[in-house]
Amino acid sequence: MNQTTDPAGRVRVAVVQAAPVAFDLERTLAKVRRFAREAAGSGAQLALFPEAFVSAYPRGMDFFTVIGSRGKEGREWYRRYWASSIDVPGPAVHTLGDIARETALHLVIGVIEREGGTLYCTALMFSPDGALLGKHRKLMPTGAERLVWGFGDGSTIPVVPTPLGRLGTAICWENYMPLYRTALYGKGVEIYCAPTADPRDGWLASMQHIALEGRCFVLSCNQFARRSDYPADYPAFRDMPETEVVCRGGSCIVSPMGEFLAAPSFDGEAVLVADLDMNDIVRAKFDFDPVGHYARPDVLRMSVDERAKQPVTWHGEERPAKRVDAPERDASPPDES
Repeated sequence: MNQTTDPAGRVRVAVVQAAPVAFDLERTLAKVRRFAREAAGSGAQLALFPEAFVSAYPRGMDFFTVIGSRGKEGREWYRRYWASSIDVPGPAVHTLGDIARETALHLVIGVIEREGGTLYCTALMFSPDGALLGKHRKLMPTGAERLVWGFGDGSTIPVVPTPLGRLGTAICWENYMPLYRTALYGKGVEIYCAPTADPRDGWLASMQHIALEGRCFVLSCNQFARRSDYPADYPAFRDMPETEVVCRGGSCIVSPMGEFLAAPSFDGEAVLVADLDMNDIVRAKFDFDPVGHYARPDVLRMSVDERAKQPVTWHGEERPAKRVDAPERDASPPDES
């Protein structure tokens, strides 16, 4: 287990239950800065933001798509979504690093990453000096998310050692993938970050289960969003009152024994704070360690392919172009014999 900067092994963490200014990158980054400052003001050393916070979870949107047909309106909304997404690395990543440095926070945040014409649901992890420690692309978008998000691969499932503990992320329903959870346990995750878009009661039971199963601290962070957080012309919510709640939150912080250290919140935007005793991880593993003394690798094992999967692979060695000269003409007179 990592030793924290506190000799007693205590870490203060925060989860930011808020909504972005959907499809508006600059205003969303300003909101990240405001809530990061609030988290830092509470004494937190780490702050977790929800899934797809920068800068939209396209809740309710079908992008004008049915099987066999995609409308021009959907193409335009995809363009708007792409325009509010970010390059990694890129200017918005630099801004997020600045926010982490200004607030001296370990910052974990859900973003929509773009690469070429493809979008990915990604979690970024920053150190208090503003460095990007790692990124995780969601391996399996859920349901209709697959219409607009690409698939991650095994090259972006880091568990990052920090002075606070080992940080890892599982995005939304990746938390229902037992083998993915096991991969994080195998890498020694201690502070398990679960940014999500799921506000249902069953999610909370899953967070308690994962904390117990992994013997780790679980930070779950969801948006609290109203109709007014989306553009006025957003098709899915067009006839909805501005104050209507479209995502009710439910963020929480759970101990390695499955107890709520910060109870689920459904009351609006909030910064939930809890103090973690990192020694509780060892205490919890006294009788259960899923990748240690409670494992049976002689019977059950798994393998993880961490290689990046590229659609185009170039084979061969680059060589300088070889000059081809025209053959020299024989200057001697022809033989007339």
